[in-house]
Amino acid sequence: MSHGWADQLMNDHETTEKVFAAVALALDAPAGPPPGLLQDALAYFEGYVGACHHLKEEHHLFPLVERRGVPKHGGPLAVMLGEHDESRLVLPRLSALIHRYTRGEREVLDELRATFAHYSTLLKDHFWKENDILFPLARRVLTEADGDAVMAGIEATESAIGPDTRATFYALAERVINAGGVEDLSFGVERDVLAAILNTLPVELSFVDKDDCVRYFSHENGHKIFPRTRGAIGMAVQNCHPEKSVHIVNRILADFKAGRRAVAEFWIEMGDTMAHIRYFAVKNPAGEYLGTLEVVQDIAPIRALTGQRRILSEA
Repeated sequence: MSHGWADQLMNDHETTEKVFAAVALALDAPAGPPPGLLQDALAYFEGYVGACHHLKEEHHLFPLVERRGVPKHGGPLAVMLGEHDESRLVLPRLSALIHRYTRGEREVLDELRATFAHYSTLLKDHFWKENDILFPLARRVLTEADGDAVMAGIEATESAIGPDTRATFYALAERVINAGGVEDLSFGVERDVLAAILNTLPVELSFVDKDDCVRYFSHENGHKIFPRTRGAIGMAVQNCHPEKSVHIVNRILADFKAGRRAVAEFWIEMGDTMAHIRYFAVKNPAGEYLGTLEVVQDIAPIRALTGQRRILSEA
């Protein structure tokens, strides 16, 4: 069964959360947020989140889920509808404060911050509940025809607002995100924390840029299946492989750059180690090739698993 409706709605969630992140950064700036950024964000919240996204769910998804046996009262649908209503109560207050701020009333800034925090926290929690609870439930109960009906309803709701509604508001969201300096929600951690996260993963990572130069590898000070030193940084990746395999490396890179494939993988037995080696083409949101990520993992312990362990072990 196609779940395109869920992808569409979760894309809305992700885009909106990036707008939230941009506005939060702007509100925390010592000089205060740029009025234009706040006006664009408000236009997005009012015109898309409140007047489009919520309606797509309320008019098309929720009724079908209820028809398939999920009660509207006392269950997840009731929670979702209640939070939609609460967000609609907060948004006019946020709108009034933004209008006052953009007219030069800087004394409302603290109240604006608090009201925005209320609105954004409410909806971020709401999106999480939909993504992790309601949508999986809906996938289980909806039929193929139901999924098609939800998709048609989403398109009808957007068309009723105007041509290219989603593209127009996503472009507005992108303007807010760029103005707020938010490139990716994952970078809410400092560089040393991010490095520690990557070094904690049970895989070895290496990144080669679009010019085939090695720019990063993880686990510098830990055990590695394929040892590397800092001398590899800045080196052509071809020089990091045996001469007999360079033609394979070049073919993979050429395929990634041309878009002919996005993944290549190999596995090699090395004594007690079963090295699983995967290469992934790394691209930006516009689809432009940025480089290649190598992921190496010893999968011998995984292959040896049998049965199941349903609870955490104290060992």
